[in-house]
Amino acid sequence: MVDTMAPSNADTGASVRGALNTLRILEEVAARQPVGVSELAKATGIPKSSAQRFLLTLQQAGWLHQVGQETTRWALTAKALSVGLTASTELGLREAALPVMGRVRDETDETVHLAVRDGNALVVIDRLDSTQPVRTFVRLGTRVPMHATASGRAVLAHLPNAQVQQIIDLGLPRYTEHTIVDPAALYREIEATRERGYAINVCEWRPHVGAVGAAILSPTGQPVGALAISIPVVRYREDQVPRYGALGLEAGKEIGRLLRSE
Repeated sequence: MVDTMAPSNADTGASVRGALNTLRILEEVAARQPVGVSELAKATGIPKSSAQRFLLTLQQAGWLHQVGQETTRWALTAKALSVGLTASTELGLREAALPVMGRVRDETDETVHLAVRDGNALVVIDRLDSTQPVRTFVRLGTRVPMHATASGRAVLAHLPNAQVQQIIDLGLPRYTEHTIVDPAALYREIEATRERGYAINVCEWRPHVGAVGAAILSPTGQPVGALAISIPVVRYREDQVPRYGALGLEAGKEIGRLLRSE
C-alpha cells in the first residue's frame, strides 16, 4: 500500500530548493546590507516575489530586519552577527589575536579593536579597553564601514583595485564632515596606506575618535580582518602615529603568523 502522507520526490526537491534559495538571500543580504528586494532579485536571479517571501521568512526567524523609511531595505540582526562571532572564534582568529592585542593595549593604554571581514564591511569581534577614564567604545558585533575607518582601509589596501572598486560602487556614505566620499580621494588614501603599511583615520567614522589600523592576513595572504588602536581625539597626536602604526603593523603580522602555525 502506498503511504499517501509521505512527501513525493517533487515536494522534497522543492523544499530543498526553497531552503537553498533562502540561504542565498541571507548571504547576499550579509554582503550588501542594507539592500532592497530588487537588488537581491537581480543579484541572485530569484524572482522578486520569491525573494520577498524568503526575506519575510528570514525576518520571522529573527535573522533579518527592515531598515529605511521611504524604501524598505534589509539588514542582518544581532542573531546573525552572533553566529558570525561564533564562527570567527572557531577559526581561531580571536584566540590568536587576544595576547597580541593585550600587549598593544598595555603599550599604548588605548582601546584595541579586532574586526573580521564580512563581505563589504568588517564586524568588531573583540575589544580590549583602555584603562584611562576617557576612552573610545564600539559594541561587539558592530558593522564597520571599509572606506571610513582605519581597520577598513587597512583591509582595502590589501585588496586588488578591482575588488576595491566593487566596494566603492556600493556607495561611500558620509558619517562625519571628515569622511572621504570621493572615490579618487579614497584611492589616494589607500595608496598611502599601502606605502605606510598601516591606515589612519581621524574623525571620519565617529566624531572625536581617531585610529591607526593594520590588516591581518590569512595563510593564503588574504586580508581576513584588522586590528585597530582607537584613540579619543583629545589624546590623538600626529607625532605618536608612526609608533602606533609600527605597533599595529607588527601585531597584525604576528597574528597572521599565529594563524599560519595552527
